Amino acid sequence: MRVEELPIAGAWSFTPTQHGDERGLFLEWFKSELFAEVTGRDLRLAQANLSVSAAGALRGVHFADIPPGQAKYVACPRGAVLDVVVDIRRGSPTFGRSTSVLLDDVDRRAVFLSEGLGHAFLSLEDGSTVTYLCSAPYAPGREHGINPLDPALDIEWPRHGRDGRELAYELSPKDASAPTLAEADAAGLLPSWDGVQEFLRSLGR
Repeated sequence: MRVEELPIAGAWSFTPTQHGDERGLFLEWFKSELFAEVTGRDLRLAQANLSVSAAGALRGVHFADIPPGQAKYVACPRGAVLDVVVDIRRGSPTFGRSTSVLLDDVDRRAVFLSEGLGHAFLSLEDGSTVTYLCSAPYAPGREHGINPLDPALDIEWPRHGRDGRELAYELSPKDASAPTLAEADAAGLLPSWDGVQEFLRSLGR
């Protein structure tokens, strides 16, 4: 498995080695020992999620209160999505910046993002299936969002899907009405860099 540390601290991509023959293929999409060696922590699995999205479905930017936050290990076993990690930690050297990784059923790459980071993705074809291993369960009272089309985030969302057709972005009502990054900051919704680091240290990471 090839591991790459992403430009935003606390995020990595994992590209597995695939073994195939005329019967199909096999791969290891998560390895706890390698994960701990690379990230310096264990992934404490509390919930596993799966979503299926039509082409153009735009989900996020989602994040959770610290503590306990929600770390995610995300993969796309069918279809293709552009997966985006957003640094929403006030005081971070990369605050407000994002990085993107193509997750699809070709390279079968995965992305890990630690607590305190925002997450979003755009489906690039119908039926794109995304799986999430989560460190904490979903809790509506501590879940928040930022509008993924906020110009301040400067996310380069693709205009065309994997088949070359133009995409029409489809957001949930909740995501479409989510605040901008500046509005979320002014409302006191964003975690701080120091607060996230203190929380991680409290867990022995």
